Amino acid sequence: MAESASLEQIRLLLQQFGCPEEKLDYMAGQLDKRAKQLAERPGQTYESALAHLVSMMQQGWAAKERGFS
Repeated sequence: MAESASLEQIRLLLQQFGCPEEKLDYMAGQLDKRAKQLAERPGQTYESALAHLVSMMQQGWAAKERGFS
């Protein structure tokens, strides 16, 4: 498995995408943990799993800003 991103890198990325400040540390830890779990699947890398999870979160925040919940 490739080396994982640091929690600080994930935190900064989440911050750029609009994650609430009070949730950054928790969310970064949860994303790192889940990406590592997904990377255990055959053909799945940590990086692609993390990118997918961050993308899903970004879409969720965008939908929430538009009034969808």
